[in-house]
Amino acid sequence: MCVTCGCGVGQTLIGGHVLRQSKKSGATLKFRAPQAIEPLPAVEPAEIQPSRMIKIERDILAKNNDYAAENRRMLADHGIFALNLVSSPGSGKTTLLVKSITALNGGLPLAVIEGDQQTENDAERIRAAGAPAIQINTGRGCHLDALMVGQAMHQLNLSDNSLLLIENVGNLVCPASFDLGEAHKVVILSVTEGEDKPLKYPDMFRAADLMILNKCDLLPYLEFDADLAIDYARRINPELHVIRLSATTGEGMAEWLDWIRAGCKRMSRQA
Repeated sequence: MCVTCGCGVGQTLIGGHVLRQSKKSGATLKFRAPQAIEPLPAVEPAEIQPSRMIKIERDILAKNNDYAAENRRMLADHGIFALNLVSSPGSGKTTLLVKSITALNGGLPLAVIEGDQQTENDAERIRAAGAPAIQINTGRGCHLDALMVGQAMHQLNLSDNSLLLIENVGNLVCPASFDLGEAHKVVILSVTEGEDKPLKYPDMFRAADLMILNKCDLLPYLEFDADLAIDYARRINPELHVIRLSATTGEGMAEWLDWIRAGCKRMSRQA
């Protein structure tokens, strides 16, 4: 159950397999599989007293943070730089990933975890671009959590000193609360959205280390004030790094790829 909106009752599939609630005995994995959380009972938020809701939220996030810490340790031990890409639906995350994979392919080992409620469409696009990808279908869930990502990591058999790109479910609310063990959250804001998105969804922009202002090639055709959008974002998070980018024209791609390479280099040194 999501602590923000109460969604998530249903079946989660990782690469077509049901999310495991316990570690398979005797399984051989590159990473040690995280132990399973005990699923909380499905309840309607209206039936819960505020104090009980706060306790449920703390319990869910505490368990998630334990899995995230385990993921982070495993990633650090193997020198893997993991990024959690978050945004509204339609911001251009998958197109950006495809362009990034094409540019990096051959120079940097990488893999992708795709999060969507249904379909394998995005994972198929990533594989066609030349990168291994695993699809997590969350069903009614509105975000990825650390247990899902940890199990997906095992199935991918990640290479040492590599890049892991995680495309979260399109949602600017719930993914802000869930640490996946990533090095950074990267929030993508498209110029086809409103400049005030950072003010409307402050938790996400506060949690992110990098904002990509995407689809900048469309600015001549829109009434969108890019400087104002960046100003709003930095009111929420003064340390937020911003890259203006167009995956279509290539504007900003070099800066984005250099930022990734620098992160990979730092992570490999720490392993």
